[in-house]
Amino acid sequence: MNWKQFIFIVTSDLYRYCGQRNLGPFLKCYATIPGFRYSFFMRTARYLKSKGIWFLPIYAMARLLLNHYQFKYGISIPYNTDIGPGLYIGHFGGIIVNCEAKIGCNCNINQEVTIGTTYGGKYPGTPVIMNNVYFGPGSKIIGGITIGNHAAVGANCVVTKPTPDYGVIVGIPGEIVSTKGSGEYVVNTVEVCEV
Repeated sequence: MNWKQFIFIVTSDLYRYCGQRNLGPFLKCYATIPGFRYSFFMRTARYLKSKGIWFLPIYAMARLLLNHYQFKYGISIPYNTDIGPGLYIGHFGGIIVNCEAKIGCNCNINQEVTIGTTYGGKYPGTPVIMNNVYFGPGSKIIGGITIGNHAAVGANCVVTKPTPDYGVIVGIPGEIVSTKGSGEYVVNTVEVCEV
């Protein structure tokens, strides 16, 4: 990851929170929004890790701060998780994401969301989350499944099988109840998802 890519990813996350990409909103969001602060240090640690041994002291500091915020806010998203630009953490607390998960751009994650791995069953592996996906509070996405573009997962839903584009999933186990998608929930999106 180069400097330009890093700035694009951080400002894309910022845009999801406040609809702007400059220094004033950055400072305000950093000071007042725990989800943005966490994602900033997550992105920073990943960037610094890619820069090599000369950046090791700064990388170590970023990892320490990330670990501090992990325990303070109850967010466990490893810095090396493959997450596209435009991550939005709506509320903090109880968020767990497996480091092998792949998450596209413009993803909304709320409190108590788990994105985890299974080692057996019909869909072993780790989830792949496409673009513009909304996860309601308490939702669980488990196994080697794909959550399609513009999907919306309802509160406390447990998803254990693949979901198509624009699917709205609710219940335990999760069932598709609509094809309206996540449009009402995912706003201030990043147009370019590739870095």
